[in-house]
Amino acid sequence: MAAPVFIAGDWGTSNLRLSLVDADGAVLGTRTGPGAAAVPAGGFPDTVRGLLADWDAAHGRLPLLLCGMVGSTLGWVEVPYAAAPAGAGEIAGHLQRIDLDGRPVYIAPGVKGTNLQGAPDVMRGEETQVLGALITRPALATGDHLLCLPGTHSKWVDLSDGRITGFTTAMSGEIYALLSKHSTLARGAAEWDGTPDAGFRQGLARVAEAGADVLHLLFETRARQMAGVLTPEDALGFLSGLVIGGDVAATLARHRALGRPAPARVVLVGAPALNTLYTLALASHGVAALALNGAEQSTAGLLAYFRRL
Repeated sequence: MAAPVFIAGDWGTSNLRLSLVDADGAVLGTRTGPGAAAVPAGGFPDTVRGLLADWDAAHGRLPLLLCGMVGSTLGWVEVPYAAAPAGAGEIAGHLQRIDLDGRPVYIAPGVKGTNLQGAPDVMRGEETQVLGALITRPALATGDHLLCLPGTHSKWVDLSDGRITGFTTAMSGEIYALLSKHSTLARGAAEWDGTPDAGFRQGLARVAEAGADVLHLLFETRARQMAGVLTPEDALGFLSGLVIGGDVAATLARHRALGRPAPARVVLVGAPALNTLYTLALASHGVAALALNGAEQSTAGLLAYFRRL
């Protein structure tokens, strides 16, 4: 077995994923832990000590590189954002080092920029996935590309010659979670496992038919059940189709309004299940997708930081 050289960590609001990584970027082991929001004030050092104790015993205290909300006001140490336009050099140049029991810990900065509406926007963690995608797909380093990183707060990222020039956040994942768990739309609806079923495809078709004004479509999730044209089994899939379809439709419409050419392809960087749903949503508008595993791109991006240290 190859020897590990550092530990990569994506520490988001809800989850922590740690990976033991060798010099070639191969993942030798993984483990999970609590998200940044679940760690009590001052509890980050003890969380790391507990999770890494056996790796430390086997390999010594390897450098730990972290991205995500761990560098926010909710996290371990607040790290100032790098400003877009930003590439690997600018982002890596803003890594903040702290020491934990003799272990160097580096926390990525995130990026601040401007969205398609001309307003401020921020990201933490997604920038590292974008840099990882540049490594695993070198063709993305040349020319203009549109990336989508689906999740709780989905990011639509404009990439030009390997640099993040701007991005827009859509609260698609959080909106779906709130509506599916805490709204009248979910009453009587059956559980949904996230697969692209008939309900999801109906939701996409409804957005394609009626447009991206999703606020005027959401209540159909309940009204269609009351009218007997949507089954409880299909209701939450339909709701997801409306939310994701609306996210995609609104983004493409905003590009048209700004006079930008329609993208022939969008690069998706996320969990495989979400990538599948966004691929179908993009296809409903005639746009192709290249799907990349978000966890793999995050590890590749953290490896890029490690090699620059």
